[in-house]
Amino acid sequence: MPRNPGGNPLALMVLCTLWERPSHPYQLVRTLKERRKDKSARLNYGSLYTVVAALEKGRAIEAVEVTREGNLPPRTVYRITDAGIAKMNGWLSELVADPKPEIPAFMTALSVLPVLPPERASELLALRVSRLGEEIKALEKESRALDGEVPELMRIESDYHQALLEAEVAFAERLVQAIKDGSMSGMAVWRQIHRSLVDGRPDFDSLAAVFAADGLSPRPGD
Repeated sequence: MPRNPGGNPLALMVLCTLWERPSHPYQLVRTLKERRKDKSARLNYGSLYTVVAALEKGRAIEAVEVTREGNLPPRTVYRITDAGIAKMNGWLSELVADPKPEIPAFMTALSVLPVLPPERASELLALRVSRLGEEIKALEKESRALDGEVPELMRIESDYHQALLEAEVAFAERLVQAIKDGSMSGMAVWRQIHRSLVDGRPDFDSLAAVFAADGLSPRPGD
């Protein structure tokens, strides 16, 4: 079965959970939430049933029995197949070893940041730093609460998430400082763009000299 590094990460989590033991979808959701894995992939019953159906169709998992408890509706128990194990191992190995280009929404925002005035951009970045700081504190509190109860091996993704947040905070703080002290090249152009606004739009004809001073062109393609 082909690897699927571009597929739904929830499918990989389902395969890994069924690798441990056969389960029905309700058990899968409960297990993943108990292990806090719902923070690593979008998890709800609707998406889970869609994933389970796709994996069964692809013969990565198969139904082994239907159980019923009291007045509850019947539940189908699934297990991973040999093909599913091959898929799981190939997919996980590729995701761990092969960095894939990912474009976070924040990166998209940074690519067009000059649309905002420098002072406003600085304020918003500082607000982001504050919010990320609160998120980091929450992760640290959660980590302390789990010490001695949950091995580090079982919460690697949380440590990774915190490391990413800390790196983003450091980057955003440097960017705020560079905007405030004007040490970033292109600041003169950025400020002049917003001084030239007419009806909310930049007057690029009046910016030619400023752009030329920085070796830039006021219009793409010029």
